[in-house]
Amino acid sequence: MKKLFFFLALLFIAAPYLSAQAGKVVGFWLTEKGTSQVEIYKATDGKYYGKISWLEEPNEDGKPKVDEENPDPALKKRPVMGLSLLYEFEYDKKDKEWVNGSIYDPDNGKTYDCFMWFDSDDSVLNIKGFVMGIRFLGRTTTWKRENDRNK
Repeated sequence: MKKLFFFLALLFIAAPYLSAQAGKVVGFWLTEKGTSQVEIYKATDGKYYGKISWLEEPNEDGKPKVDEENPDPALKKRPVMGLSLLYEFEYDKKDKEWVNGSIYDPDNGKTYDCFMWFDSDDSVLNIKGFVMGIRFLGRTTTWKRENDRNK
């Protein structure tokens, strides 16, 4: 009985900490090139998503930039501002990573498998997109935490 009580007490104490660790990724992130900002948020399904919240140059030829590189003709005219880039990430508490997600690259219209992690500094997010389910076949980018540029 004491072991059960101890286990339940430990679980009760640890649950908020683990949830806080998973939520560290939530916020606004300046992309590596510094030309856009992405807002990462936790959706009602418990997974993490990200969308473009600011663009250094939101317009092209006097009109809002559109997703012209998208392979789906029906999506080529959607605005880049507000575009979803990160999809369905789950937090892996064992490896301290956000996994099983995907990232869309509007520069080439491709979607990649993806995972994210922090090194020692929670203000720099590492994001690695990869192909064919092989983590070492891919590219890593780093985003820096910042405040919402639209305020």
